[in-house]
Amino acid sequence: MKAKLRIQRHDEISEIDERLYGSFVEHLGRAVYDGIYEPTHPEADEKGFRNDVKELVRELNVPLVRYPGGNFVSGYKWEDGVGPIGNRPRKLDLAWRTIETNEVGIHEFARWAEEVGTEVNMAVNLGTRGIQEAMELLEYCNFPGGTYWSELRKQHGTEKTFSFKTWCLGNEMDGPWQIGHKTAEEYGRLAAETAKAMKLVDDSIELVVCGSSGSKMPTFREWEETVLSHTYDYVDYLSLHCYYGNPDNDLEKYLAQSLDMDQFIKTVVGICDKVKDEKGSQKQMNLSFDEWNVWYHSNDQDNAMEPWQIAPPLLEDMYNFEDALLVGCLLITLLKNADRVKIACLAQLVNVIAPIMTEKNGTTWKQTIFYPFMQVSNYGRGKVLAADIESETYSTEQFEKVPYLESIATFNEKENELVLFAVNRSQDEAIAFTFEPEGFVLEAIIEETALEGFDVKSVNSAKEQPVNVVNIDRAVLEKDSVTTTLSPLSWNVIRIKVK
Repeated sequence: MKAKLRIQRHDEISEIDERLYGSFVEHLGRAVYDGIYEPTHPEADEKGFRNDVKELVRELNVPLVRYPGGNFVSGYKWEDGVGPIGNRPRKLDLAWRTIETNEVGIHEFARWAEEVGTEVNMAVNLGTRGIQEAMELLEYCNFPGGTYWSELRKQHGTEKTFSFKTWCLGNEMDGPWQIGHKTAEEYGRLAAETAKAMKLVDDSIELVVCGSSGSKMPTFREWEETVLSHTYDYVDYLSLHCYYGNPDNDLEKYLAQSLDMDQFIKTVVGICDKVKDEKGSQKQMNLSFDEWNVWYHSNDQDNAMEPWQIAPPLLEDMYNFEDALLVGCLLITLLKNADRVKIACLAQLVNVIAPIMTEKNGTTWKQTIFYPFMQVSNYGRGKVLAADIESETYSTEQFEKVPYLESIATFNEKENELVLFAVNRSQDEAIAFTFEPEGFVLEAIIEETALEGFDVKSVNSAKEQPVNVVNIDRAVLEKDSVTTTLSPLSWNVIRIKVK
């Protein structure tokens, strides 16, 4: 079949906030312990963090990592994770019914984040705690000195402030599973007062207020409207969460789920703008899509897990090739909405529904989803351009028209580089693809890569990693266009040198 993508140089969706390529490390399963942190590992540094994991995180080029939760934060006492490690208490984590050793806390994680080149998106507990504890945590982290909490930070070995910029006001507070679950009215009031107090401590921070835990929540829409009615003037972002899976083994339906993400984003944008109009505000509320990914493979294993272990293997989805294709489509969807989605966090980073996996005392490896995320994070910088797409379509129960071609282009003006990302959703037909970028002088194809040709259920493992991107040479550069062939079920990246 044939498909075409047209763009115009000055038809921009938005400048891309690099935090769109953020991720998430929660005290859950083996994300922290036996993930980023394993003191007895041969690759561990003097602080106990694995250097081989750091190397892969740097390869992903993640600019922001949300921490320490997640459901975990709603029962977390941050003071348990500071001071001498030998004096820290072991506590029950009720969110995941495990034992938390508190070997890793704010200081250790902040040091690790600095080493891998990322910022910390800190979360405060608004489940079992409230305004006072949030203010004290912020003072501990960001206030220069001369007060009880800032001086305590210095006593614990960190003279300079952590200067955390982005803060989450709790996590998924609409969820009945959440410790300290609240109604929209209860949470909205608490979040507003916490936001006001935190900005009195440090008015340079940006705050993320909890939206619905997903678009299928029974209180979706009503929750957003109520929470924003209280918090709109005091916060900077509204959060969104969504996870997708293929339990019915219906590939066409599965690869169409990026349209559901797009619909979710646009619905929430509409709610934000409605509240803005009702308040007569001049401020635009942007979005933090701070949990998104594929998650369903590990459900049965997790249900059989015995409680009260230390760092058990929870949520360890083994991703296959079709998952990588959907993650590619979801990344393209985030770029298409970069005018309002300024922060996004792939949940999560290591071992727990993650692109990076580790063996205890062993190796690391890249899951299939590592590749599209790594390529978009590294090359999808600068501006995202509006896409005019011509493509044949198919239908599912949910969507009448699903284009076989999912695609977007970004322009990095500093590098004079135009980058095309494209997924062919067709299971059996290649796409004769034409890319027509107006307003550019096309100079050369820098690189063309593809993730293609694998069985949809192919996975990577510690022993072998067959699913990988390869360099290809199919793109033909003409005066005003680029043509290539997109193989059936493929993730494609073309980098073009331009003037």
